[in-house]
Amino acid sequence: MDIFYKVIALLGGLSMFLYGMRLMGDGLKSSSGGAMKKALARVTAKPALGFLFGMLVTCMIQSSTATIVLTVGLVGAGFLTFRQSVGIVLGANVGTAITAQIIRLMDLNAGAGSFLYFFKADNLAPIALILGIVCIMFLKGDRMNTLGTICIGFGILFMGLIYMSAAVSDMGDMLSVLLTAFEDNYFLGFLSGVVVTGIIQSSSAVVGILQSLASSVGLNFCGVFAVIIGVNIGDCITTFIVSRIGAKPDQVRTALVHVIYNVCAAVLIIVVLTVLRTTGILNDAIWNMQLNSGGVANVHGIFRLVPALLLLPFSGAFASLAERIVPDRSAEEDKDSELEEHLKELDMHLVSNPSLALDQSGELIQHMGETAIHNYEACIQQLFEYDEARQKRMGKREDLLDHMADAANRYVVDLSPYITLEKDSIRQSYQIKALTCYERIGDHAINIANNLTSLKERKGTFSEKALADIRILTEAVRSILERAEKAVAGQDYGEALMIEPMEEVIDSLTETLRSRHIKRMTKGECDVYSGIQYDNILSNLERISDQCSDLALAVMALSRSNIFGQEHQYIHDVHRSNSKKYQDTYQAEYDRYFGELKKIDQEQEQTG
Repeated sequence: MDIFYKVIALLGGLSMFLYGMRLMGDGLKSSSGGAMKKALARVTAKPALGFLFGMLVTCMIQSSTATIVLTVGLVGAGFLTFRQSVGIVLGANVGTAITAQIIRLMDLNAGAGSFLYFFKADNLAPIALILGIVCIMFLKGDRMNTLGTICIGFGILFMGLIYMSAAVSDMGDMLSVLLTAFEDNYFLGFLSGVVVTGIIQSSSAVVGILQSLASSVGLNFCGVFAVIIGVNIGDCITTFIVSRIGAKPDQVRTALVHVIYNVCAAVLIIVVLTVLRTTGILNDAIWNMQLNSGGVANVHGIFRLVPALLLLPFSGAFASLAERIVPDRSAEEDKDSELEEHLKELDMHLVSNPSLALDQSGELIQHMGETAIHNYEACIQQLFEYDEARQKRMGKREDLLDHMADAANRYVVDLSPYITLEKDSIRQSYQIKALTCYERIGDHAINIANNLTSLKERKGTFSEKALADIRILTEAVRSILERAEKAVAGQDYGEALMIEPMEEVIDSLTETLRSRHIKRMTKGECDVYSGIQYDNILSNLERISDQCSDLALAVMALSRSNIFGQEHQYIHDVHRSNSKKYQDTYQAEYDRYFGELKKIDQEQEQTG
């Protein structure tokens, strides 16, 4: 059971580490960061400068893992480009070895008066947490809140590292045995270095164990060099796995460069050692030389520094290889990933403050509208140019839209016990109607796409005349969707008022197109099955228009208290009114679309 609890503690530390990374990244993204971005861009403009920067940062915070995770976070937040991060990654590998030398020379563990003692993770983590909570709770302003979030994330990240190290601290004896059990088998020695470093999450800590063993029982160069090479590989593999969780392509590439570089460095070291041993330059005296604590630190330092200097000119090649291995996601995938992130913005801690909570759900509903319209555009593309891949993307987006609708609906309904103001009650009602409308618009778009799939499976087609007719209706529906989205985004009563006459025109246009298609069917220009699917598509387009009308009513009710709760009566009165603005809008839209229909008839008459 003891092992079980150690594993739980290790996973708990990993959870803190990941959450701290995310929190810090969110803080960086929400900050303007202009000055910081420019400073980082200048420092990392050349690989050599980025190398020195990464080395310095790692010396300060005493963890190459933390430096690379921070770099991955900066790439994700847009402060660094992927190419700018490569030099930092290479420098971080050297910095962790230099730290070991500084600790050895300055006896950092005993010298609390040392300047660098301040930067130990044990001290830096609580200081960052204290600074963060002071900024959030006692200092006012968005900038202080953002700074506090970054500091809290930074502190939690380091606490996670400390907690993971503590979880395996009692395993020191077992790990020491594992590290020295394969002196005569270089491959197994290499694997032991990889495994132990993967468990402890710190190459410096593993090298520290080796230094302790060298001081107490003594270690030979031939028995420890393969372990140190394994330590370097284990250090980067764990970082890569952690850094790629939920990461963007550029962030994954940054972590991958760390792996690529260390593998190349390991191969380079093995090749050089083999050549030196074969030629006799690395003689038996050196090969079997006994190392003390400083000797282990020196070997580790050489294995880190020399490959870095030799391979730094090839940093561009490492970046290109990482870009080939991790391709860019499509714009569609990026958009879907972004929408999934928006779902996480519904903060249940805000339910006791309905006004703020409704702001959050309102933003999600905006994204729902964008998603629904995106699927509408895609289904119209399917109408004129069918694509299986697009059909699958639509299905995935529809599932996401349904998920957003369910989450938003639960969130808005959960506010009910906390709503005391009438204005919040009206907003709540409006949002429930709006999210329902967007969900149904998405459903109708999918229905159209499914109609087209059924048609394709039956090898059916629409005539050129049918397609020319329906293209006019799709443009009209696109127009009303755009106006509805604009009305919702700006809570614009004037825009919403113009939607109803447009919806009336679309109803008339749909009936006209249905009659025209029936005539084509009776003349044998279209088959019955295609005619059924055509009619289904017309019906779904008309229903999308109806949902836009409902959205407009919801916006108007939000703006006018006399409409709220009397929407159907209001729309009935609008249809019976002699409003000049209403009539002018209706006529303009009618002339536009029926005029296009007339042009089609004239062109067809001319072509015979």
